[in-house]
Amino acid sequence: MALSKLFSGGTRTHRPGFLARLFPSGKWELTLDPSLPGRIRLSQGGDAELNCLDIVSISTSQALLWHTVEIRARGRTDNLAGLTGVSAGNLASDLYAFINHYLFGLIGTETTHLLEVDARLRAITEGNRQYLAQADLGRAIASVPGSAAAALSHPLLDPQLMPAGLKGSLPASFAMLTDPGVRHAYNEAFVTSELLKCQPFFDDLDGRSLSDQQREACIRLEDNNLLVASAGSGKSATMVGKVAYVLEKQLYRPDEILLVAFNKSAADELRTRIARQLEVEESALECRVMTFHALGRGIIEEVEGRPPQLANWVDHPAGEGRVIEEIIRSLVETDPQFARLWSDLLVVHPKADIPAEVFDTEADYRRYVSNRLNKGGATIGSLAGDIVKSLQEQKIVNWLWLHSVDFEYERQIAVEDDDGTVRHLHPDFYYPLTDTVHEHFALNADGTSPFADYVQHAESKRHAYRRKEIDFFETTSAQASSDTLLSTLEAELTRRAVHFQRKSYAEITKAVEPVVIKHYHKLVSTCIKHIRASHLTLDMLLERAGTLHDKERAKLYARVVWMITQGYSQRLEETRRIDFDSMIADAIQLVETGRYQSPYSLILVDEFQDISEPRANLIKALKQQKAFSKVFAVGDDWQSIYRFAGSDVTIFTQFETNFGVSWQGRLEQTYRCNQLIAETAAKFVQRNPEQITKLVRSTRPAIPRSIRVIPIDGERGRPNFAQACHRLLKRLDIALGGIAAQWRNKPGAKLKVLVLWRYNVLDPFGGIAPSFANIEVSGLSFHRAKGLEADYTVLLDVSEGDYGVPSRIEEDELLNLVIPRPETFAYAEERRLFYVALTRASRGVYLFTNCRQPSRYIRELCEIAGNEVRFETIEGAALRQCPVCLVGEMVEKRNRNGTVFCGCNQFPDCKHSEGGPAQPSARLRRRA
Repeated sequence: MALSKLFSGGTRTHRPGFLARLFPSGKWELTLDPSLPGRIRLSQGGDAELNCLDIVSISTSQALLWHTVEIRARGRTDNLAGLTGVSAGNLASDLYAFINHYLFGLIGTETTHLLEVDARLRAITEGNRQYLAQADLGRAIASVPGSAAAALSHPLLDPQLMPAGLKGSLPASFAMLTDPGVRHAYNEAFVTSELLKCQPFFDDLDGRSLSDQQREACIRLEDNNLLVASAGSGKSATMVGKVAYVLEKQLYRPDEILLVAFNKSAADELRTRIARQLEVEESALECRVMTFHALGRGIIEEVEGRPPQLANWVDHPAGEGRVIEEIIRSLVETDPQFARLWSDLLVVHPKADIPAEVFDTEADYRRYVSNRLNKGGATIGSLAGDIVKSLQEQKIVNWLWLHSVDFEYERQIAVEDDDGTVRHLHPDFYYPLTDTVHEHFALNADGTSPFADYVQHAESKRHAYRRKEIDFFETTSAQASSDTLLSTLEAELTRRAVHFQRKSYAEITKAVEPVVIKHYHKLVSTCIKHIRASHLTLDMLLERAGTLHDKERAKLYARVVWMITQGYSQRLEETRRIDFDSMIADAIQLVETGRYQSPYSLILVDEFQDISEPRANLIKALKQQKAFSKVFAVGDDWQSIYRFAGSDVTIFTQFETNFGVSWQGRLEQTYRCNQLIAETAAKFVQRNPEQITKLVRSTRPAIPRSIRVIPIDGERGRPNFAQACHRLLKRLDIALGGIAAQWRNKPGAKLKVLVLWRYNVLDPFGGIAPSFANIEVSGLSFHRAKGLEADYTVLLDVSEGDYGVPSRIEEDELLNLVIPRPETFAYAEERRLFYVALTRASRGVYLFTNCRQPSRYIRELCEIAGNEVRFETIEGAALRQCPVCLVGEMVEKRNRNGTVFCGCNQFPDCKHSEGGPAQPSARLRRRA
């Protein structure tokens, strides 16, 4: 439909749905009236008219429950929430069409000014002076007076929608505006020419010669730019090169350039390198290089004349966590309702009860539910000390423990069938005080069961209990799904006058594993950020809780985290302080309302994969407040590992959706890992199809078998990784000493070894790294190792388990209560975190694993790299890797008749065996 006819049918009014209008955010109405060209009526807490020329962007986003259309105009930003995806799309489309209809009208009425615009465009393109983004054209056009020029330079102008008659009347140079192919062809020719012209400049920049991809990234200057960088690919050097290039070309003044980093050390490094490249003192550097923290603080201080009053815990790395712990402790002591809810959460709901059918395989489900696996069997512990068969039974046992109810698990009971046959049953629970039997049946709401013959089995038990006149009640899986399991249990026991005596909080915290408490603290910290930033309500959280698998746990947690959030906000109000997130929100408001005037025309953002929605909104506000400014974001979505701190990887992977039409480049050459590690790690992380595709090439040739797996055994299935680590380091030190002439380039030089772990409880050094003659050892968590590099890395406990790799507790469905765009790929962030750990090493990586529970990630590495993954002992002797499951070890076994054969030690998960005495296969001999 032609735009000239789009609104001829009459006025269009948009408003949220009926349910959304019950919330404060849903009380708005927007009207597009053709009789009021260039103006949009908006009723939202008062009536306003938006001028089409002032609107700089229209975008849609998915919030927790609904979609939102954001309208950014000069001096204000309006969020129209409470929409379905379809209605949000329709509203944005209508707005876009209405504005373009008006802009085309302005262009058509001022043809005399178009010749002056034509002259400005020719001056740029014929001189071949610079890369041309839409903003560059807009800047040139905006220097011409009149409404036509204002329309032509408008950021929402869509020339592809321009009526053919109007397009045909424009001067020839306007093809640069109206035909994307013309500008694209010009820019491609410019980049080719500029690469040749600037070769000497890029040959010696920041102390190195930049790669072709780095050089192109320095030259490209679209309105929005995303540089997708591989680990160790020189992204910082590219950012330094970008700044040096635009200053060399005099495209920007130094005071128009802003670089934003996520931490002070990164900002300091960039500042030092840029000053060195520009040959100026750091104190004289006019480009601004700062953290988001300093940026927000500076904006507020400039407008209000004083710095924001930040809470005293903001600058301490563990400060926020300690405050949340204090709030929880205070609520436990002063609010009986909270104390009960929090205790229930810790004791009864340590992890979500997720149906088996959600998992890809039965083995994955067993891994999820179990505390540990023993010969293929899942073991699920409980606070009462009983090993139970399911998470639902664990809930029941833990609830009984919490309320000090005396019970016996699976006590044997003799019953007599109709024919007089005596058989022995093992009811799930027996309550000796009232001589009551309690069965928890795996039955659905319709009475069916996922297990064969189970319904008949359950009915047989019921009949036997009735025949013997045993006091009996039952609970079912259906009640667990419908959030009535525990209330039914409590009601049945209350009816039998069973006495409840809740454990004290001290007893609870002593019994519950510390990692469970720590996990919930971390989860609460993440959720508080999202609740406050998105202005979520308890009703919203409860509604979302009803969509999760474990509804009872989710609703309980929603109430708990809401109360903690209220306490957190109250703590800030009482001290008249703000936290970091509040500071960013205040800074955004100052930018959007125009009280702060941004001087920045080029904004570069480092580590963009760690961006959160508030930080992204601050960058958008700065960009859109100053006309024709540009954003250059650099990062690696494969290394996005801070979701618990509020980062949202989809802002990176869906960059164009969030920031507008953009150029996307790659840095695929790594200077760190050898080719085997680089290629294997890249293929591993890209098994998640949501990650952006890159083809990684290394400047270091592949080192054969530089990925080594060392299975560790231990008493009761608990290997001593600390002891094993020390033995390997000693072996490595001796081996490297023997070939020191090959690598030692100066006296006393040592090779670096990073020992990494998923959780700090695995620290084998007690905080003090050992000293060796040939290696320099340091130990860190996977997270803290990001950005570091070493010659060798040793990864501890790459095993299945709650606290192994991947860590199951990190993928808690409760995060979906507050994150609007949850990732659907299993253990997506854990996969990226393992990628980070793998890619720290240049020469080799050693993976320690529990020989009884090897991580699925080891299997994947073997699938990718084949024979280049070597299985060995701590001393370096080759092990016979199972050719079927890839993670097991072929060991010598005996049949009952004494026959010797080789079988996989992962039996019964892997049943592969080979007849005859244990001899290394040809394949394994070659690897050895």
